Amino acid sequence: MRSAFRPKSPRYPHSWDDFPAGEHIRDTISEVCEEYAQRIFGYHFVKLGSLSASIPLTQSPIRNIITQAPHCVSDNIVEANTKPVAVNENDGGQGYRSSPSKYLTTPQVIGQSHVLPYSENSIDGFLLANELDFAQDPHEILREVDRVVTQSGYVIISGFNPLSLAGIGKFLPVKRNNILHDARFFTSYRIKDWLQLLGFEIVEQRQVMFSTLFFQPKSKYALTLQRYLAEYLPWCSAVYVILARKREVPMTTISLKRKAKPQFSPMGASARTPSLRQR
Repeated sequence: MRSAFRPKSPRYPHSWDDFPAGEHIRDTISEVCEEYAQRIFGYHFVKLGSLSASIPLTQSPIRNIITQAPHCVSDNIVEANTKPVAVNENDGGQGYRSSPSKYLTTPQVIGQSHVLPYSENSIDGFLLANELDFAQDPHEILREVDRVVTQSGYVIISGFNPLSLAGIGKFLPVKRNNILHDARFFTSYRIKDWLQLLGFEIVEQRQVMFSTLFFQPKSKYALTLQRYLAEYLPWCSAVYVILARKREVPMTTISLKRKAKPQFSPMGASARTPSLRQR
């Protein structure tokens, strides 16, 4: 397998605002991730990276969602549940009241993505929103995810597709200061190959966004081109989202069969060899 290690670390985005169409990319990926997150059950979910922190996952059945990023993420805010909260009447309460805040921040862990401070088989789900595209060694990140994910845990990975208009724009001399030029642009086939080598099963893949990502589509011709690509060339989307599940087949002991004892019947020499008189 060809190594994906890069001697020089690429520029790392602090938020989706670092991209020209960052808000549009975030909203499109969030829509798919929200649907995928509804299938993941358990106790702990980790959003890995600064871009993953902006994906709300409000429909996730997992309540304990942790964000891990190399720096403090200011927009790590999710909509809280506004159901009534019980109040102790002995303290002067009226029985029930609304939640005091509509928005709550999720717990944050400041650290690198390739060093996860969690015990083995402890996390039920991971979200890597374009985290591998800006990683110096994506194999190291996936090995850490494989170490701490549960035996039936899920991982959601989004990435930039090199076989797209955005992949072509990466090699054009336009907006050289754009952080998209530093993105790795791995193909979805390569990401799925890495996951399958680690024992993950590919559950589903979505192809979204059919634009260059370097410019905001404003003209009607750009929108017409996007609709054409989405209908006839779905494989050339600018972004893909993969849902994979960890599969570990338990080892079962095989009991040894009882060996059949050989049975010998005593036979005389005359029975095996005819005598001269019989001849």
